[in-house]
Amino acid sequence: MTALSLNRSTLDMRRGVCPALSAPMMTGDGLLARVALTDAITPVQLTELCRLARRHGNGVLDISARGNLQIRGLSEASAPVLDADVRALNLPLRDGLAVETPPLAGIDRTEIADPRPIAEAIRQGAREIIGLAPKMSVVVDGGGQLRLSDLLADIRLVAVSTGEGTRWTLLLGGTETTSRIFNVLRETDAISTTLELLRKLAVMGTRARGRDLAVGLSKNDGVNHAASPFGTFHLSNNLFAAGIGPAFGQAGAEDLIALCDEAERLGIQSLKPAFDHSLLFFGPQTACEALTAFARSNGFVASPSDPRSAIAACPGSPACSSATVATHELGAKAAEECGDLLDGSFKLHVTGCPKGCAHPQPSALALCGTTAGLSLIAQGKASDEPFASVAFADTNNSLRRIADLVRNERQAGENSAACLARLGPRRLAAAVMSGRP
Repeated sequence: MTALSLNRSTLDMRRGVCPALSAPMMTGDGLLARVALTDAITPVQLTELCRLARRHGNGVLDISARGNLQIRGLSEASAPVLDADVRALNLPLRDGLAVETPPLAGIDRTEIADPRPIAEAIRQGAREIIGLAPKMSVVVDGGGQLRLSDLLADIRLVAVSTGEGTRWTLLLGGTETTSRIFNVLRETDAISTTLELLRKLAVMGTRARGRDLAVGLSKNDGVNHAASPFGTFHLSNNLFAAGIGPAFGQAGAEDLIALCDEAERLGIQSLKPAFDHSLLFFGPQTACEALTAFARSNGFVASPSDPRSAIAACPGSPACSSATVATHELGAKAAEECGDLLDGSFKLHVTGCPKGCAHPQPSALALCGTTAGLSLIAQGKASDEPFASVAFADTNNSLRRIADLVRNERQAGENSAACLARLGPRRLAAAVMSGRP
């Protein structure tokens, strides 16, 4: 068993440092360990992880925005035991550089190419590269129904069909839309070039990221937004996937165990954590539809029309010591009262502090907790200048005023994101301040 370094003076709580199974991170509710997987597991295996979370932590699990499982509430004594117990399950654990592929890679009949061989070659080749940034990530996207277009990546390979066969567009920094084009390459060249770029970044130091290599390159003109992972997806023949997730990416062990028990009862034999805080369960159509109905009736998000799927909320207070607000309570109230605003065209970012861990990209609308109340930001990150600041007690009224403004001002064919952008900070600020003393 790998020894854990749990000295509180060395535990880094800053954004930019990743927790791991053998290197947990201190949070407001104890240590947090990440269980990153490279392949599907069974409902029984997830049930066992839930039991370990209950035994060694506080029984709360996260599914991160990138599809990693996280176990919360560990102590300095229980974290090493969890590490050993998880490894004893012989799960497909990811070690080293994060090289990510879409959750349906290799089983989606609509994808251009299977990205898994390239991802594995990069993963193996990167083992010898020392000194990369802790959050360094590579995305290899073969296309298909569920793409990783909206995930930030230092290096991104995207499959494209050409007259000469499949090629891979290599992009640097950002999401697929905001990244810069480096080259279009054959498969073998895509692998070797990616490894060469990673070596360059390692030489540049642990603060170097893909964007540092993108200076002067052309911006990607394509606009590719990832589809929601919630709902039912037809993969091949009688294989379907049911996308289900806990509200705001967090669930108690008992709720996840009940979901896994029902999946097993229905004959579903595999599942995979996926982006946007989701779980994909694989099985026949009838089983997937039955599990979706069970999940919906038990409080899980199971449809892209669920307003909660349009909210990116960090754990908030008291789970995070940096947070000043209970973000999940705010998110639940927003979903309940402002559902028409949350039409899926943008992520409402609800964060407990300006670090904005739950949604690093700019958002059409963000709510950021401060010691004095709540800041409201338009078309920006949580750390950007707010267009208005309100007391905690006025949060719900402020959101309702914004939702009413968008409802009244939305033009034909215009979604909420476009309407918010057109209205601009001044109109939004005026709406928030209306009716206040």
